[in-house]
Amino acid sequence: MRITVIGGTGHIGTYLVPKLVELGHAVTMVSRGKREPYHPDPAWNSVKMLNIDRSRAEKEGIFGRQIAASGADAVIDLLCFTEKSCRDLALSLKGMTGHLLHCGSLWVFGHSAVVPASEEDPKKPICEYGKEKLAIENYLLGEARAKGFPATVLHPGHISGPGWMPINPAGHVSPAVFEKLARGEELLLPNFGMETLHHVHAADVAQAFIKAMNNRSTALGESFNVASPAALTMRGYAEAVAAHFGREANLKFAPFDEWKKTVTQEEAAITLDHMLHSPNASIEKARRKLGYEPKYSSLETVFEALDRLVENGKLRVKREEL
Repeated sequence: MRITVIGGTGHIGTYLVPKLVELGHAVTMVSRGKREPYHPDPAWNSVKMLNIDRSRAEKEGIFGRQIAASGADAVIDLLCFTEKSCRDLALSLKGMTGHLLHCGSLWVFGHSAVVPASEEDPKKPICEYGKEKLAIENYLLGEARAKGFPATVLHPGHISGPGWMPINPAGHVSPAVFEKLARGEELLLPNFGMETLHHVHAADVAQAFIKAMNNRSTALGESFNVASPAALTMRGYAEAVAAHFGREANLKFAPFDEWKKTVTQEEAAITLDHMLHSPNASIEKARRKLGYEPKYSSLETVFEALDRLVENGKLRVKREEL
């Protein structure tokens, strides 16, 4: 097939694009050309590159036509964040492509009433990002079910993998949290550390997109959660990271309003966002309908990322602490 990937050099695209080439597809990758993939791969030499600034092209009203002109049998959009952006692209692709696959987010659920949350559970997003992602889902699935527009939506968890910092057990991205756990130092967590995080390896998200394309008739008009088999509590996550570095976790706890005084405002805001959402998603629908089976657990995903960060000197952990 001819496949166009929008935003192909990021977390997901780093794994998705080479795999598509390996499977024999003709791949066109759309990006601003500002970033290299996280990992080199000879497959990139076979990819057609289109350097397009999406924001600028959308303002000029030409982005959808540019994507339609790529002549793709399937378009994978990893870089769409507003309903308007989605509508403009979808209108240009009507009758021009056989499948539009959109990358959503577990943030569409907001705070779940029942966990793990399934795709059929109520979605009550609590932030603008989640509200836009839900608006995109509602638009695409509405068009698919009412008018036959060929769309599928995938909702990943915290996308992680080697090459970047995963969400840490305190719910933000400072490497200091991992370094404290690796050294056996005291780590203060908000509340009782029982809020949840749900990671997913970028390679597994790539797998899910491929599975959705390969099971097109089943995937059309549907949304799917894409995450590891199980979420982690912040406390359990911290204990496992300490054990990974040969330590016992030395954890203390404080109410969030006290805890936030010990971190930066940005870190506190990121943590609060993760705590309020506490993602915990069921992947049974993707397993049943697409054959999705994640290769990595949440902890395996994080450990692979941490080991690479240590190798690259991005985490200040001594060899004897490994």
